[in-house]
Amino acid sequence: MTLPGITWRCLLLTLLMGWGMGAHALTQEQALRMAQGDSDSRIAALTEAVTAGDAALAPFIEALLADEVKLADGKAWVVKESGVTLAGSGAKATLPDDAEDVVNNNRMRQALEGALAAFNLSSPDRDTRAKALADLRDVIDEGLVPLLDKAEGVETDAALKSQMGMLKAKALIGSQDATRRLAAATMLAGSNDPAVRSLLMEQLAAEGDAQVKEALQASLDTVQARLAWGERLGLLFTGASLGSILLLVALGLAITYGLMGVINMAHGELMMIGAYATYVVQNLFKAYLPAWFDLYVLAAIPVSFMAAALVGALMERSVIRWLYGRPLETLLATWGISLILMQAVRSLFGAQNVGVENPSWLSGGVQVLPNLTLPYNRIAILVFAALVLVGMALLISRTRLGLFVRGVTQNRRMAACMGVNTARVDTYAFALGSGIAGLAGCALSQVGNVGPDLGQGYIVDSFMVVVLGGVGQLAGTVYAALGLGVLNKLFEAWQGAVLAKIMVLVLIVVFIQKRPQGLFALKGRET
Repeated sequence: MTLPGITWRCLLLTLLMGWGMGAHALTQEQALRMAQGDSDSRIAALTEAVTAGDAALAPFIEALLADEVKLADGKAWVVKESGVTLAGSGAKATLPDDAEDVVNNNRMRQALEGALAAFNLSSPDRDTRAKALADLRDVIDEGLVPLLDKAEGVETDAALKSQMGMLKAKALIGSQDATRRLAAATMLAGSNDPAVRSLLMEQLAAEGDAQVKEALQASLDTVQARLAWGERLGLLFTGASLGSILLLVALGLAITYGLMGVINMAHGELMMIGAYATYVVQNLFKAYLPAWFDLYVLAAIPVSFMAAALVGALMERSVIRWLYGRPLETLLATWGISLILMQAVRSLFGAQNVGVENPSWLSGGVQVLPNLTLPYNRIAILVFAALVLVGMALLISRTRLGLFVRGVTQNRRMAACMGVNTARVDTYAFALGSGIAGLAGCALSQVGNVGPDLGQGYIVDSFMVVVLGGVGQLAGTVYAALGLGVLNKLFEAWQGAVLAKIMVLVLIVVFIQKRPQGLFALKGRET
């Protein structure tokens, strides 16, 4: 809801004149008139007080907006936690027992917000003026133009001055004067604000003047072309973010399935265990180390790895070790284990999702473009996935355990003849793959819901990544994960989430038909 044009314009024009006058003290009578009566009389009193330009007006308006003003004995009282004062005098007082709340309807609140924002444009503090401009965007009106002209004339900050110019153009775009609309349309072509695109589209649909319509269309094309870069980069970042999550999920499968040949349908539940381990660590920090809460994620990383690795080792020693070389039986057994793990989590933590909070350093994001903000938690997952990938590649290629795993994978009997304890290596390798799944769960807890069904949404995609990249090939896993992530987001933007999944699956099936070994095939000798 907006103020009637004449009332709003009177308020702003009197404020503009008030800048050039001496300051007057806010009186008790003015405070009472702004707090009592119908909206028209209160707005008139607000106009009068703004004209006087008293420094005490802004705090009183803020108190009205915060519902901290009460009425009693024909006076207005400001009630804060620090105490009660008599509005208009600032004197400490005792609130009468029969005090009543001041009720502000939407129209009154808008008038108060607009007056406060306009009043703050004359503030010597740059941040206050910037906030005032941001607040004025919601109540923009042609009546603001004289005020903005005045503020723009004395503004020394180039960025704020530019914002005032754009704000003025927004105010004039709906003017009755075609010349003003034409000038505003031309000026808005230099904007990179996504809201300007919507404004231009709305005005274009309602515009009747051919010349103005042509200028609006030209400005709209310019703004859309500028914003398109942010949308494209945002799409690529979202795809890379999804790809990094798929990479974390698939890295564990690259060992358990790619290197060991075990179809582990409980891999998603190992991720879930890592996510719940993160939840438990978070709660422990809340209860015992609240001052160190922002560091709980760093403690949760090794805990989630160890929790999932221990469960994986137990699975391998008790069930999977008897099923090597029997893929169908392994698939059915691990599927049964996944059901057991999900039910165990439901019994311990409940069937509902649990809340995992981002630490302060993972909250928010960095604004690259006006319509592109990169969340810190997504950036952190990209970096984390890269670190896990490098660590796993070094472990497989440079360590004794990695040598044993590669040896057992390539020729189990020969490795046993060389003195390698193949059963122990199998356990270590499976525990390693399970631990990496736990790390994936820890990362996922920072960007999504944590519940018993967490892993179900990623198990199929992660298998597709491993198969598409090439069984046992880490490089292929990386390319496949990032490629599928970006491809999936491109298709989503084009056809929606459901059709995107179908299209990606069809492409993978066609690719595997043409190249069954995946992107990267295992090297071997020709006979």
